Amino acid sequence: MTRYIFITGGVVSSLGKGLASAALGALLQARGFSVRLRKLDPYLNVDPGTMSPIQHGEVFVTDDGAETDLDLGHYERFTGVPAARSDNITTGRIYQEIIARERRGDYLGGTVQVIPHVTDAIKEFVLSDAGGVDFVLCEIGGTVGDIEGLPFFEAIRQLGNELPRGQTCFIHLTLLPFIPSAGEMKTKPTQHSVKELRSIGIQPDILMCRADRAIPKDERRKIALFCNVRETGVIQALDVDTIYDVPHAYHLEGLDAEVLSVFGIEDSPEPRLAQWHNITSAIREPEGDVTIAIVGKYTGLKDAYKSLTEALVHGGIANRVRVNFEWLESEIFETGDTAYYLEEVNGILVPGGFGERGAHGKIAAANFARTRNVPYFGICFGMQMAVIEAARNMAGIENAGSTEFGPTDEPVVGLMTEWMKENELVQRKANGDLGGTMRLGAYDAALKAGSKVAEIYGSTAISERHRHRYEVNMGYREKLEAAGLLFSGTSPDGLLPEVVELPSHPWYIGVQYHPELKSKPFDPHPLFSSFIAAAVEQSRLV
Repeated sequence: MTRYIFITGGVVSSLGKGLASAALGALLQARGFSVRLRKLDPYLNVDPGTMSPIQHGEVFVTDDGAETDLDLGHYERFTGVPAARSDNITTGRIYQEIIARERRGDYLGGTVQVIPHVTDAIKEFVLSDAGGVDFVLCEIGGTVGDIEGLPFFEAIRQLGNELPRGQTCFIHLTLLPFIPSAGEMKTKPTQHSVKELRSIGIQPDILMCRADRAIPKDERRKIALFCNVRETGVIQALDVDTIYDVPHAYHLEGLDAEVLSVFGIEDSPEPRLAQWHNITSAIREPEGDVTIAIVGKYTGLKDAYKSLTEALVHGGIANRVRVNFEWLESEIFETGDTAYYLEEVNGILVPGGFGERGAHGKIAAANFARTRNVPYFGICFGMQMAVIEAARNMAGIENAGSTEFGPTDEPVVGLMTEWMKENELVQRKANGDLGGTMRLGAYDAALKAGSKVAEIYGSTAISERHRHRYEVNMGYREKLEAAGLLFSGTSPDGLLPEVVELPSHPWYIGVQYHPELKSKPFDPHPLFSSFIAAAVEQSRLV
């Protein structure tokens, strides 16, 4: 029997519902249960694929090619359960499907309404493709009281009544602010948030109260009394020094035990948290540190690179070093002295991105790394800029450029118009829709035997997740390889480049895919482990 846990948020956004959901999933796993995590997003976009990273944060991509909310990255990193298209839905996608049904005449002339048609579609999503797991955790995006979230709250309210008794649990995450001038922690925002939730018809079973200090027992008792929750169901969710301590911290507060109590499960073994203790130990007791420059164009919002920074932390865990980040807006290299900003770093990472803004700065960063023997990791757009830099300065192709920036005499990087996916030809037009039209999801790649990247993976056959619509032009491969840049990974048919490296350099690798999406704290991605190891070596030379 699959049980359902619904996680909602109140008071303010960005309290950490995604992390709370992921940590609870990890705790239930540690007790021997199987889990599946899902995210319900109230915005009208069909998916986050066309949203600015500065507004929304990174776009997480699944193996089956879905562009999803970044919280699915938290779910995967904490539980190791691969997310899928069926684990993230938005209001836009629901309405798109309902309108398509209405146009086909599926409703037989009936009036299409929010209740029951929209709420039924949400419930259908929540209950579908559960795979027989013990627990499905559903996080509802936004904050209770938001008008766009009402259909989702109504849908889970209905599920609370429709599913058998004892098969649902409602968790509400709120904020307990401390007012310095009064010297008091205030419970009123939480009371109002729960009142709003109860007015919709949902009575929370558990309250997770975010706070920056311990919640006095009297305040917990007051919250329980005014919010109609058992005192043991008032869980303090305090700030911690690393997100990977959240499962242990929540276990100490009794979250997992309280959840199981809601379901009437009393005989579960204690969770096995040894791997989480090992991870936090490596983070808190490093044997050294390295500084990595992240040369990007969305550095104003660190969530735009969430999986990337976590993958670098995982590389640090693998090498038992602390990874410090030097966030650098790539545009500064277009007018300033590159060496001034990069002289002291131990590694340079140029991540993915779209558009011409900041591209020349990324090329300058790649040039600095190549000529100064600083470890360089180019991901997606970062690989393409490294190839353009090599074309200009190693192969003598002075006008090398990308058609993404406009017409060019030397299109070293160009728009992809067709590729193979599962033995089917996929085609795209230059003036077509932007949403969902990239080369998305998991694709196989063949690595060149004896190359550095094959040595790092320990294999010549890999599968990685992609998200791009431009590709390095293989027509330039011969010139580039003659100049010293090795195409060490391609698609299995040899038509599309996947990896480039510089054999003469200590560590200089560019990949067209996004390896950060598959890295986990208990299973760091080999490329990030190797990159940080190279940065450690570089730090010893400085």
